[in-house]
Amino acid sequence: MRKLNLLFVLLALLLFAAPALAGSTDPLFINLTSDDGHRSYMAISFGQAQLQRGHALTVYLNDKGVLVASKKNAAKFAEQQKALSDIAAKGGTVLVCPVCSKKFGVAEADLVPGAKVGNPDITGAALFKDNGKTLSW
Repeated sequence: MRKLNLLFVLLALLLFAAPALAGSTDPLFINLTSDDGHRSYMAISFGQAQLQRGHALTVYLNDKGVLVASKKNAAKFAEQQKALSDIAAKGGTVLVCPVCSKKFGVAEADLVPGAKVGNPDITGAALFKDNGKTLSW
C-alpha cells in the first residue's frame, strides 16, 4: 500500500510539473511595463537570447515600457532600441500598446524601426500561441 501511495504522489508531481516544461522552440511573450533602464535591458536581452535559441519571440511594450521604443528617447535607451530593432529584423515581433502610446505621447512615427502598434487581434494572436510562455518585467 505504501508503494502505491508513493507511486501516486510521483505521478501527480509529474502531471503538475509537465506544463511548466518548455519545449525547445516554444513561443515566448515578454510583457515590458517599465521604462527603467536596467529592467528594460534585462527583458529585451533575455528575449534576444531566446530568439537566438529558436524560440518565436514577441516583446510587448505597455504602460511606461512604450517610452523605451520611442525615438524621442534615443539617448536614454540607445542599447534597448538597437536590440528591439535587431529582434524585429531577425523575425521577432515588437508590439507597442496603442492605449499606452496615446497616454504617453508616443506616435507610431516615433517608434524604432521594426516596432509596430498592436491591436487586440495582433497582440492576442501572439499572447495565446500554442505552448507559449509569458514573462513580465
